[in-house]
Formats: sequence, structure tokens, C-alpha cells
Amino acid sequence: MNIQENYNDIKSQLPGNVQLVAVSKTHPVSAIQEVYDLGQRVFGENKVQELTEKYPLLPKDIQWHLIGHLQTNKVKYIAEFVNTIQSVDSEKLLKEINKEAAKYNRTIKVLLQIKIAEEDSKFGLEINEAKDLFQKYLDGEFSSIEITGLMGMATFTDDENQIRKEFLVLKRVFDELNQLKTLETLSMGMSDDFPIAIDCGANSVRVGSAIFGRRDYSK
Repeated sequence: MNIQENYNDIKSQLPGNVQLVAVSKTHPVSAIQEVYDLGQRVFGENKVQELTEKYPLLPKDIQWHLIGHLQTNKVKYIAEFVNTIQSVDSEKLLKEINKEAAKYNRTIKVLLQIKIAEEDSKFGLEINEAKDLFQKYLDGEFSSIEITGLMGMATFTDDENQIRKEFLVLKRVFDELNQLKTLETLSMGMSDDFPIAIDCGANSVRVGSAIFGRRDYSK
């Protein structure tokens, strides 16, 4: 299938309350524009350098989400325009986002990334760390950010029971924090596992290869 058919196929599988983040990393501006022209407005990139190169070349009403691991020294390059940073995995990073957002008199939306996978390679906060950070936010420590939800990545495995178990852990944490402040976004699920994620309560999914095709890993 081509990009249009892929996109329409994915959209047909999503309930109306589930946000689609089209993950455009390593794909050219022309492919992003094609998906934009189909009505998509929310796109996700993994790397700051790639995002800053694409941003000037595409329509300004795109909501850009940074979904990959973010180093504190790179925040300044995207603070002026990024809509949401989904990958906040430390207090140090949250402080830096808050500082850079204030320079532009902006409020940047962020998701706390929780480590739910059993793989060592996955980034993320431990659950207790996330709860402590959320409490500091509620106490007013970060005035230029808005924590709008949580993000997590399941273990890369064919074991659907394990994937489901990990997603349900994140949903439970989301429900706990939602009692303290109403949260908007539970971001979990990618091209291979988003139907399970939605079944477990996700209302935002990050889909790349199922729309754009397999990525060019040479980049």
C-alpha cells in the first residue's frame, strides 16, 4: 500500500477519542507533507537535529511532538516551537524544559515517560520517581510547563500478554495521578502494538512505519 492507503487504514482502526501521532523520523519532508495534506496535524520526531531541519520547511500549524530521548543541552533548539515533549525521563530534563520555555514566554506540554519495559535499553522514570516529580509540579515548581499525561513503551516482544501487562501498569499510574490533576494524554502503543495499547486505555498512539513504510536506518 502507499502512504495514503496506509494512513487511511490506520485512521479507520482508531476510535474517535484516540490521537494519532504520525512518527515521521528519517522520512523526508515530502512524505510528511503528503500525510499533512490528508488532514494529519500531529507529527512526532525522535531527534532534535532532524526536527529543527524539518520545522522551517513545513506548515506552521503542525503540532510537533518530540518523542525520542532528549538531552538537556538540546532543549533550547526546540523550545520556541515544540508543542509537546513526550519523553521527560528525569527531573533535570524537566527543569531545563521549564527554563527554556520561560525564555519564550511559553508553556510547553510534557508527558512523563515511565519505564514499563523489562528491557534495559528503554529510558524512563521509575514509578515512584514520576509520582514525586508530579507532586513537585502540583506544588508549583515548574511554572512554564504543563504535565498533560504519561508515555511509555512496552518491551519489544511477540508476547502479547507481557505487552498488555506493561501497558496496564502505565494505565494504573495514569489513573492514580489523574485523581490529583486531570490528565489528557496516555501515550502508548506504536505500529506493532497500538491495538493492544488502545484496548488497555491509550488515547494517543505513535505510529510511524505503518504509515510511512519501514525507515531508512542508514540515516
